[in-house]
Amino acid sequence: MNTKRTYTMNARAKAAKETRRRILQAAFELQSRRLSSEIGLDAVAAEAGVSVQTVLRHFGSRVGLFDATVAFANVEVAEERRTPVGDVAAAVKVLVEHYEKRGDMALMMLAQETTYEHLRQMSDAGKTMHRSWVEEVFSPQLAGLSTATREEVVDLLVVATDVYTWKLLRRDRGHSRAQTEHRINTLVSAVLSAATNRKDT
Repeated sequence: MNTKRTYTMNARAKAAKETRRRILQAAFELQSRRLSSEIGLDAVAAEAGVSVQTVLRHFGSRVGLFDATVAFANVEVAEERRTPVGDVAAAVKVLVEHYEKRGDMALMMLAQETTYEHLRQMSDAGKTMHRSWVEEVFSPQLAGLSTATREEVVDLLVVATDVYTWKLLRRDRGHSRAQTEHRINTLVSAVLSAATNRKDT
């Protein structure tokens, strides 16, 4: 077995994987600063520090790149939103931190979701992920509710923790990050308190 050749092949594979990730990260990050129509392969290549030919070698086309970016974005967002189950304050803190980083990007994508298919896929995945996040994070508080009541409470929690709620408080009202976090926490706590009262009746 040629150890040197194996090492070289492994190093190349690792470098190729890192280059691919850098390109996907660049395509993802550009979404927060530009309209999709303004993001060409040359812009992604420049952001990633590679050539357009390298982007094409990894993804084949602009469509292929943005299709891959959807899956990449889902993994990135899920990791950023990882939260201790049942801890309301921690959940809201993580969520607001995520919106501070990605909120404006999410809003820009949502504004274009009816125009570009890959953005529709991203936003659909984001909405599904957000609801699943609510159901998982607040599962201890949701336990014991009837199916209909649970569905209603989840709907309210989704609204209370939605990116548009963050926008209304943070961007439109101009509240600080701490004030925004406090207000979202108040909304979530009120919904959960009402749900607890319904368990007792």
